Amino acid sequence: MIENLDLGMVNWARAQFALTAMYHWLFVPLTLGITWIIAFYHTIYVKTGNEEWKRLTKFWMKLFGINFAIGVATGIIMEFEFGTNWSNYSWMVGDIFGAPLAIEGIFAFFIEATFFAVMFFGWNRVSRGFHLFSTWMVAVGSSLSAVWILVANAWMQYPVGQAFNPDIARFEMQNFIEVAFSPYAINKFTHATSSSILMAALFIISISSYYLLRKRHVLMAKRSITVAAVIGLTASIFTIFNGDESAYEIAQVQPMKLAAFEGLYEGETNAGLVALGLINSEKKVYDTQDPFIGFNLHFPALLSLMANRSFGSFVPGMKDLVYGNPEHNIMGAAQKMARGKEAVTSLDAYKQAKKSGDNDAAATHLAAFNQNKAYLGYGYLNRPEEAVPPVALSFNAFHVMVILGTLFPLVFFGYLYFILKNKLEEKRWLLGIGTITYLLGLIASQAGWIVAEVGRQPWAIQDLLPVTIARTNLTTDTVQTTFFMFLTLFTLLLIAEISIMAKQINIGPEEN
Repeated sequence: MIENLDLGMVNWARAQFALTAMYHWLFVPLTLGITWIIAFYHTIYVKTGNEEWKRLTKFWMKLFGINFAIGVATGIIMEFEFGTNWSNYSWMVGDIFGAPLAIEGIFAFFIEATFFAVMFFGWNRVSRGFHLFSTWMVAVGSSLSAVWILVANAWMQYPVGQAFNPDIARFEMQNFIEVAFSPYAINKFTHATSSSILMAALFIISISSYYLLRKRHVLMAKRSITVAAVIGLTASIFTIFNGDESAYEIAQVQPMKLAAFEGLYEGETNAGLVALGLINSEKKVYDTQDPFIGFNLHFPALLSLMANRSFGSFVPGMKDLVYGNPEHNIMGAAQKMARGKEAVTSLDAYKQAKKSGDNDAAATHLAAFNQNKAYLGYGYLNRPEEAVPPVALSFNAFHVMVILGTLFPLVFFGYLYFILKNKLEEKRWLLGIGTITYLLGLIASQAGWIVAEVGRQPWAIQDLLPVTIARTNLTTDTVQTTFFMFLTLFTLLLIAEISIMAKQINIGPEEN
């Protein structure tokens, strides 16, 4: 179906976008989350008038500012890549995908940038009340930016509120409210925001634990930890429950992704949830190899409960979703491909009839297209097995995220317990763990995005637009060259951030 397809170019373009997104996501959670914790610190200062809280607030603001500046640079490059490497995607869905990104740039980022200046430079220049208001507005602006970016991403996962225009081969927005407030978008925003606040709390605990181990800035570190641990514990518990709701949404609209990150090849009634296991990376959906090597530990029936909110329910496996399962009324990718190819053929015939002025034939072909247009994307797949994402990567990323995600509330609880007992400084083992928790948080956060994006493959837009069609007609060498250019640039930016951060942390907060 796809002539002269350069898979090397497609794979390098995927790799380049993944590189940019993962580097960008090293900075975004901290920017998004720490603004809220800083706002609480600032509020305590205004309420108490205690200069120690002011000193503490200004210190975390400096670290936030460093991170914010580097994050903006990677974000701008990522948006440009939609036009350079994925121009067909930009053409076909620009009416829908561009709207939330435009709102983010014009409205949300404007709020964030405006009050950002007041927050940093308003000390003793504006009233305490307005300065505090500005700090809170930076937090609000950061979240509003995240809202619209995540709405755009959620639409890629669950494309609602749109219709395909056969005359110009574009997806057009029909209902903005449906796009902005789809259940998938709401869950993605709440999960990303709560996990970012969790990440920021881990960042503060890591640095504060380092100070306590070095017996530096002890009062500041303990106060920072107290607020961060309370907020982090709350955010981590919310993230766990919201993650369960996100998994339910995935089961409803992206069952292949759910099957991949659970390593579920054969559908099961009363399916168990895998807790630990070594996935067989050589296993294919069409062979008889065991999905796991050696062992897998699972909780009976919990996957059915998570996916369908019902014990005893059937959860389709990858084999069911590829080849179909009539018993459970599941149409497989093989059947969808047949209808998708009919849609592609009808669309081509409709365009030819319109071009030649044969309106009767055009109407006939358009009717045939409308019967199968829901499967249009499948018409561009060559084999039904292409509908299966990389299973081992999805499975391992998901379980790393879950395991680390269950560890973080225990860390926050431990810190709060020993703070209340006034014994935190004695627990050097806990402080040692605390210094590396932010690194663990980064791993969990990156793993979450791998699950979200790799689990969606091979689709740029779920079920509607494969990445092989979304691409730009560039050569492999061109994309390969820019990949290494960006790798060098992003690595230098990361080194610069770490260097500046380390220097500022070593200096510590301003002494009175």
